[in-house]
Amino acid sequence: MTDNMRLDQLRRFYALLGRLEQSIGGERYLAECSGRMKWPQRGVYFFREKGEARSDSGNGPRIVRVGTHALKAGAASKLWTRLARHKGNPSTGGGNHRGSIFRLIVGLALAGRYGYDIPTWGRGKAAKGEIRAGELTLEKEVSAYIGKMPFIWLAVGDDPGPESLRGYVERNAIALLSNYDRAPLDPPSKTWLGYCCNRERVRGSGLWNQNHVDGACAPDFLDRFEQLIAATGGA
Repeated sequence: MTDNMRLDQLRRFYALLGRLEQSIGGERYLAECSGRMKWPQRGVYFFREKGEARSDSGNGPRIVRVGTHALKAGAASKLWTRLARHKGNPSTGGGNHRGSIFRLIVGLALAGRYGYDIPTWGRGKAAKGEIRAGELTLEKEVSAYIGKMPFIWLAVGDDPGPESLRGYVERNAIALLSNYDRAPLDPPSKTWLGYCCNRERVRGSGLWNQNHVDGACAPDFLDRFEQLIAATGGA
């Protein structure tokens, strides 16, 4: 794909996101959200970030993370369940970065920017109470940071599994948005927190994502994306 072709696709992608945002009644902030709100059972989410704007494809905020859930056959997680893991624990202000790669890499970036020395961060799939206690301050900072990031979502209610439409939307949207190993379009601001992350794929892509950043966008992606948005009332 040439740079001009990708730029045209980005313009169309963001125009479609504008329709989606209108259809769902506007963006939300995780800090203000709860499971008591009305959420689709399954879907794909798109996060923005204060200070991160488009510079090539038009005006407005750029997408900094795309994600979904239930990509294994039989998985029971719902959209809000996944978003809640990113949000963290409202009662403590902390969270569990071992259950959210989004939290993990944002925490790495915060540690890199401010020089925090927390060697247990990201180690293991679980941790004892004393270890979690030593990580709580950074967990709180991650919750505060992510909680201020506006996001929108697309309801896609297909069955769990690796071939789901949700997975298709996630990987193709990331591939389109990613600047990894290619000429940058809508690059991050010079002060973007992600540049402080030690994950090379985060820095190179300009996204809070690691998977699919080196992928290719399917030729029919935007047509199918438009159909899904139209089905939500975003025609």
